[in-house]
Amino acid sequence: MKKVQKIQGWALFIILLIIGLLMVYPMIWMLVSSVKSANEILNQPLQLIPRSFHFDNFTNALKAAPFMQWLWNSAWTTVVIVFMQLFFSSLIAYALTQFKFMGRNVLFAIILATYMLPSATTYIPSYVILGKMHLINSLIGLVISNLANVFVIFLLRQSFMSVPKGIIEAARSDGASEWTILWQIVVPMNKNAVLNATLIGFITNFNGYLWPSLLLNDTKKQVISVGLNSFSNTQGAFDQTFPIIMAGTTIAVVPLIIVYVILQKYFVQSSKTSSIKG
Repeated sequence: MKKVQKIQGWALFIILLIIGLLMVYPMIWMLVSSVKSANEILNQPLQLIPRSFHFDNFTNALKAAPFMQWLWNSAWTTVVIVFMQLFFSSLIAYALTQFKFMGRNVLFAIILATYMLPSATTYIPSYVILGKMHLINSLIGLVISNLANVFVIFLLRQSFMSVPKGIIEAARSDGASEWTILWQIVVPMNKNAVLNATLIGFITNFNGYLWPSLLLNDTKKQVISVGLNSFSNTQGAFDQTFPIIMAGTTIAVVPLIIVYVILQKYFVQSSKTSSIKG
C-alpha cells in the first residue's frame, strides 16, 4: 500500500513539474531572448541558451522609448490606486459586517451585481465624467476612476466576517472608537486577506491596458502596458527588432516579479486560510 502511495506521489510530482515548466517556459524564453541577437532568435532549430549575451539590447530599448517614465507612471498610479481601494473597501466591508442597518443585504447585493457588469460598459460614462472634470489624458484621472473595486470589497467583507463579535464588543466596552477597532483590531486580524488583495490589485492595475489606452494620449503620460504596445508597433522590421522588444518586455515585468516575490508567501497563506475556513 505504501509503495502504491509512493508511486502515486511521484507521478503527481512529475505531472505538476511538467505543468509548472510549461507555465514558466514563456517567461524564461522572454528573458533569454532579451539577451540574444536577432539572427540567433530566428535560427532553426531554436536554442534556449544564447551563444553570446547582448546586454546592449536593454540599453537600446531604453534609448528607443521612455521606459523608465512609463514604469514610474505605472508604479505610482498603481500604488495610489491599491492604497485607496484598500482604504475605501475596508470602510465598506467593516460597515457591512459590523453595523446593522436597514437595507444592508440589499446594498451588498447591489455592490455584487455591479461586479457582473463588463468593465467596458463603464468606460463611456467614466470618460464623460472625467472629461467634465478636465481629467482626460491625466494620470490623476486614471487614479480617480479606479478608487473603488468590488472584488476587494467582497474579499475583505468575507474575511471581516470571521472576526469574533466578542472582540468587537469588548473593544467598544473599553471605549474604543469604530475607527480604532477597524484599523487596530479588524485589519491586523485579517492581514493575509489585505495582503492578498494588495497583490491581486497591484498586478491587475499594473497590467491594465484598455482603459489607460483610452484615457491617456500623451506618450510621456502613458503607463507601461500602453507604452510597451506602442513601442512594439513602431519598431519597424519585426525580425530585426525582436530582441529589443523582448528587452523592453523584460523591463516591464520586473516590478511585478519583485512584488510577487515579496508578497507571494502571504498569498499562499491567505489561500490556505480561505480553504480551511471554507
